[in-house]
Amino acid sequence: MKVEIRPANPDELPELIELLQQSGLPLAGVEAHLTNYLVATKVGRMVGMVGLEVYGDVGLLRSLAVVPTEKGTGVGKELVVAILEKAEQTKLTAVYLLTTTAEGYFPRFGFQRIARGDMDNRLADSEELRGACPATAVCMRLGLL
Repeated sequence: MKVEIRPANPDELPELIELLQQSGLPLAGVEAHLTNYLVATKVGRMVGMVGLEVYGDVGLLRSLAVVPTEKGTGVGKELVVAILEKAEQTKLTAVYLLTTTAEGYFPRFGFQRIARGDMDNRLADSEELRGACPATAVCMRLGLL
């Protein structure tokens, strides 16, 4: 069955929050950036999500989550590819991310590990960097332009 990836709707916020909770991911800041979230659906059922926080011409990829029954099926990959296309269409020059569990997953998309101090200063407004994501999280960067 084909996965459909589309923008998240505000009325889906409770379902998005539930998926984030099940995945052990931070909730802070999700609602404020919901316009830059994508959801993956299969037969009308949400099976995954990913978000992008935009700060000037840089972004923060966050909230990549897939329901347990769809893990390993390529849904996560489709979501990452789609959100990076959105970042390119938005003319972002770089996308950053923080992860505590998926450091080995993101290099396939071109992300490279960096020191937390090397993250763009404009990202400091993100709830993720203000404490929602632990200080031990691995920081990664993907240059786009």
